Amino acid sequence: MKRHIFVILLALFTLSAQASSPAETKTLADSAYVRGDFEKAVKLYDQLAQQTPTADVCYNLGCAYYRTDDIAHSILWFERALKLDPSNKDIVHNLELARTKTIDKIIPQHEFILFTYFRNLTNWLSLRTWTWVGLLSFALMLVSLLIFWGAGSIIKRKVAFSSAIFMLVVTCLANVCGWQQRAFKQTHSSGIVTAPAVTVKSTPADNGNDLFVLHEGSKVEILDASLKEWCEVSIADGKQGWIPKKAFDLI
Repeated sequence: MKRHIFVILLALFTLSAQASSPAETKTLADSAYVRGDFEKAVKLYDQLAQQTPTADVCYNLGCAYYRTDDIAHSILWFERALKLDPSNKDIVHNLELARTKTIDKIIPQHEFILFTYFRNLTNWLSLRTWTWVGLLSFALMLVSLLIFWGAGSIIKRKVAFSSAIFMLVVTCLANVCGWQQRAFKQTHSSGIVTAPAVTVKSTPADNGNDLFVLHEGSKVEILDASLKEWCEVSIADGKQGWIPKKAFDLI
């Protein structure tokens, strides 16, 4: 009987320790970063990211990697943080700062301006905020309709109807932006080159023709990942080719 009680208490103690582990790890990681022990901070933030990969944790890990001059992994974790919170200006700023330290200076192809505006609008607010905007605007639309149906004067009915139409547009826009942001979070179609350098091939083979070279920190878009060891990728200027999967990490 005593043995069973001991086992139960031990199990409860273990679960309690595991439950408090993320908070303790976060405190230790923050302390290591503040006192300049960035190698330890990387280790602790990485451990925390495996447990609770929030935007803040990914961002802190990116900052710690940046302090150790590991620019490739710094960009990787900034990109992962941005995927979780695309409206965070600090993440955007530090990501751009890290990119200035990469070797490859890739000039993106021109994008249709409406796509750029829509992406900026989508990333203007967080997913949670877009959700609240959609719910609030939908509720205000219903209130406007009630006022429209119950109003006696023509002016009130016109104002209420116009408000209902406006709130309908805002509701639809918030839902589209939220859906787009959620889809972006769940899609893993890009990666960061973490190898010091990789030669992009014309075919998925070591004896394929050399097309160009990418260095650590460069971002690639995945076109075909069906092969076991090779992946077809493209970069922002439109160039395409094949690289080994081990040369990059998914965002």
